[in-house]
Amino acid sequence: MSSEVYLSVVIPAYNEEENVPILYERLKVVLEKLDKDYEIVFVDDGSKDSTWERLKEIAQRDKRVKLIRLRKNYGQTAAMYAGFQHAKGEVIITMDADLQNDPEDIPRLMEKLQEGYDIVSGWRKDRKDPFLSRKLPSMVANWIISKATGVELHDYGCTLKAYRSDIIKRLELYGDMHRFLPALTKRLGARITEIPVKHHPRIYGKSKYGIGRTVRVILDIFLVKFLNEYLNKPMYVFGTVGFFLLSLGLLALFYLIFIKLFLDESIGRRPLLILSVLFILAGIQLISTGILAELLVRIYYRTKEEKPFIVEEKINL
Repeated sequence: MSSEVYLSVVIPAYNEEENVPILYERLKVVLEKLDKDYEIVFVDDGSKDSTWERLKEIAQRDKRVKLIRLRKNYGQTAAMYAGFQHAKGEVIITMDADLQNDPEDIPRLMEKLQEGYDIVSGWRKDRKDPFLSRKLPSMVANWIISKATGVELHDYGCTLKAYRSDIIKRLELYGDMHRFLPALTKRLGARITEIPVKHHPRIYGKSKYGIGRTVRVILDIFLVKFLNEYLNKPMYVFGTVGFFLLSLGLLALFYLIFIKLFLDESIGRRPLLILSVLFILAGIQLISTGILAELLVRIYYRTKEEKPFIVEEKINL
């Protein structure tokens, strides 16, 4: 067995006091069979119940369990990002703390990873969630994300995934971007695949997700599309639209000047005059925004970015 950690299992948890002890026991059985040095990184995302106390009891018994406690509830993306930053394994597995993901799928994810992939995503083919509030919005969102990003996956929302750490640690995560991790790694040249995994109904606690997140997911798709295709060249998106509007405005203005000078027609009350001025101003503004965005990108790459979370306490790290 290698002296260095090969596998890190990162688990964000929020108000999962009943689930984390059971999950730990199930994980331990599976991970012991792998004959690989491992660690389990629990990230308590500002739980208000006794989740942190249960985790500390586990960590006192097992030094391979690493704990991170965030000062408040920042959301799953920040919790996963904190886990990624502290994980030491060559391979990182992510899973939920609600017992709906099955630890027995971990060896299958790792086997698929060894075929040369950088990310292996779980697909909850037989998902045990309500259809209207969970499954239907997820199906729509998965289809939109796949078409918009070019990374075809059946289940972007499944937390159970395997990553090569050298790929996933290159990303900086903000907002609710955790569900877009496969798409975000596309610009890094990541090799991505998907396998069916088990999914169990929730027994303890309440789901933290609902149909209301669908709107946020759709809005995030535009951001992912921009990050994948225009992060290093924002002038292309702002400048293209700006140039188009500026050109339309100038053409309309030249037409009005022509009919005024050569046809002696009044143009002062024509709506086209106002529209042409608006197009010209909007075009100039968008081109200027593109230039500013280019400058911000260069600053972004030259400065140390602030992490979107504050760690309150660490154990065994």
